[in-house]
Amino acid sequence: MDTTPHTKIPSHARTVIVGGGIIGLSVAYHLAKKGERDVVLLERKELTCGTTWHAAGLVTQLRSTENSSRLAAYTADLFGNLAAETGQETGFRRCGSLTVAATLSRLRELKHAASMASNFGLEVDIISPAEALEIVPQLNLSDMVGAAWIAKDGKTNPIDTARAFAAGARQRGARILEGVTVTGIERIGDRVTGVRTSHGTVICDHIVLCCGMWTRDLAASVGVSVPLHAAEHFYAVTETIPGISHDMPTIRDLDGRVYIKEDAGRLLVGSFETIGKPWGGHGIPANFCFDQLPDDLDHFMPYFENAMHRMPVLGEAGIQLFFNGPESFTPDNRFLLGPTAEIDGLFIAAGFNSCGIESSGGAGKLLADWIVDGAPGADFWDIDVRRAMPFQRNRRYLEKRTSEAMGMLYGVHWPLLEPESARGVRRSPLHSQLTAAGAHFGQAAGFERPLWFAQEGSTAEYSFGRPGWFAAQRAECVAARESVALFDQSSFQHVRIEGSDALSLLQRISAANIDVQVGKTVYTGWLNETGGFESDLTLTRLGERSFMAVTTAAQKTRDLAWLRRHGKDFDSVSVVDVSPGQSTISVMGPKSRALLQTVSPDDFSDEGFPVGSARTIEIGDGLAIAIRMSFVGELGWELHVDSDMAASVHEALTANGGPFGLRLAGYHALDSLRMECGYRDWGLEITDEDTPLEAGLGFAIAWDKPTDFLGRSVLERQRGAPLPKRLCQVRTEAADIFLHGTEPLWRDGKRVGFLKSGAFGHTIGSAIGMGYVHNTDGVTPPWLEAASWEVEVAGERYPATVQLKPWLAKTLLGESRQPNRK
Repeated sequence: MDTTPHTKIPSHARTVIVGGGIIGLSVAYHLAKKGERDVVLLERKELTCGTTWHAAGLVTQLRSTENSSRLAAYTADLFGNLAAETGQETGFRRCGSLTVAATLSRLRELKHAASMASNFGLEVDIISPAEALEIVPQLNLSDMVGAAWIAKDGKTNPIDTARAFAAGARQRGARILEGVTVTGIERIGDRVTGVRTSHGTVICDHIVLCCGMWTRDLAASVGVSVPLHAAEHFYAVTETIPGISHDMPTIRDLDGRVYIKEDAGRLLVGSFETIGKPWGGHGIPANFCFDQLPDDLDHFMPYFENAMHRMPVLGEAGIQLFFNGPESFTPDNRFLLGPTAEIDGLFIAAGFNSCGIESSGGAGKLLADWIVDGAPGADFWDIDVRRAMPFQRNRRYLEKRTSEAMGMLYGVHWPLLEPESARGVRRSPLHSQLTAAGAHFGQAAGFERPLWFAQEGSTAEYSFGRPGWFAAQRAECVAARESVALFDQSSFQHVRIEGSDALSLLQRISAANIDVQVGKTVYTGWLNETGGFESDLTLTRLGERSFMAVTTAAQKTRDLAWLRRHGKDFDSVSVVDVSPGQSTISVMGPKSRALLQTVSPDDFSDEGFPVGSARTIEIGDGLAIAIRMSFVGELGWELHVDSDMAASVHEALTANGGPFGLRLAGYHALDSLRMECGYRDWGLEITDEDTPLEAGLGFAIAWDKPTDFLGRSVLERQRGAPLPKRLCQVRTEAADIFLHGTEPLWRDGKRVGFLKSGAFGHTIGSAIGMGYVHNTDGVTPPWLEAASWEVEVAGERYPATVQLKPWLAKTLLGESRQPNRK
């Protein structure tokens, strides 16, 4: 070992990586591989001494989302070549994996996952119990209904693999120092300048926190939210079992919440319990290094018995080791990767939810690309650390959610599944009123939002088909289309951009023209240098130097970071988050005008209140900024109300709504309504790798505005040329088929794309979705029409209609047109 606790650390480095587990070592390896020579990794004790050393070493490529699956697939390919490249053996073997299903719901989930995997070339075979027995003869088939077989999955030795990353990094010039504790982060303003350590300060441009369960506290010391919490992870290792092959596939019994892996002729059995055991919330021991936590056989043995049921040979074997060690989990069971919103130059790679080994290669490459190239090269929003809310670093919140998060890993991933723990942190002022009215809530960025309202016969039962709230959702959609619906959208976030340079900043980052009259609202995309959507939102001009941005709960942190990043180029602009003091009540439907006229003296006529206009109105006994726009494709207004008046405005509307057929409606209805009209939602149909032209939003580009805007040069190259990728509307009238997103799209028997979203269109009476399709020579209406289309749902293909136009043609701001049935 060429590094010791007494090694002299450098005074300067371009990039400092904190943490010597497999993630940090992978980041160092990939940075060095991209030509970065001035890379220093600092480890407080010894390499791999936190979580890596006791990881099971599973290498699984199929995860619950496309992006995490891509990271795992890259990792598996990398592991196959790492030993030959670095000279350090890894122990990697492609032994395959077998995930068994003991329920029809689980089998349906596996079929959905297999279809998703085909979108990026991963072969997943759904097989019968008898076929599974041929692969693993020791299985008990008594309650099995099927299985998923992935031949190219594998296993690796975590310590040896981490050492291979270290060897590859060192060979390319990276420095790896052990026995150096990072005690703090140095910063000037909102940019990192270095790290303080037990051996002095290192001045640097970039810091990457890869320190696992220590990451939350170190990030919080500089005001950065990295919501993760350790949980106890249990496994047992048997004595040698005759007849167990070294190439035995890894077995996952998700319904039993266990995995079984061959380990040098023995079997390793681990569990992800329904209710996990959080650990370390009150501090991690200072000398923690290769430590083991106390056994809890009462907690673990019921799951070991599930493993014995699935593989009875376990009941005949002696136990060599019971093990318990900590691993980090996040509130939504997704990784935390990328640059922080709060501080420039600070990156995170942590919170891997027991998937760190199998994702290490992909995560390291992703971070290296982000640091060197300034972008990850694809849409990774679902694992982007900027989705984290400041409150989510609260330890009490994290402890509650971690108990559930561990169980979520092997739970059934139902469509529209909502967490149950640590709820109610962020609430609308209308929460109590909506609860009394029968609201069933979900959450977005921790903000409680009504999803649907109970009616006779409705239930909260999840399903891959028709959910328990289907009839209630339909009634809400009918109200929005035929009378009037009221949506609480108080999770909307409000940001004021003001100053003499406010317009110049917004013109620079917006594709639309923001230089409009005071009292006008503009829909716009905020584009990056490659023309993709960093965000989409509305901007309302409140004054010559004053604008209001309205964005979603999930986007706010990212949007504020984008404003801060580009606002540095302007001298006189202020950005203020006023969200806590604002609420939004949306009144939508053909009778919305009539309802508003009963509670407000203002003029809501077409002449007096045109589409896209905004002004302060009197309503009930209070005031609101009313904006004439609608996300459901009908006449409607958004009412932006000071939070202390929201309840009274809501009461005025509901008290007078009876004669107009007013119905309270939730976000599930909103999603169905907006998809019928083809309205895009950021993070689903539009992301940072999709341009407005590809997404069919060319109308929102102000080609003739006098100022340049980010991404314009890319759009100019696309303009007028055939687009090889375009967002399409998809519909299938197959009976009892529901679409949720990720389903493959087939044209004349060839897979050419997949859905980004799905819903049931209650107005048109069929399942609908939106997804991108690809054709080298251009995606055009004639090309779409000259073929037979199918959508694949859980491994079965169904006839589909695919077109560019929405099913109900509406303007984005809510003016109705004749329905388009083509």
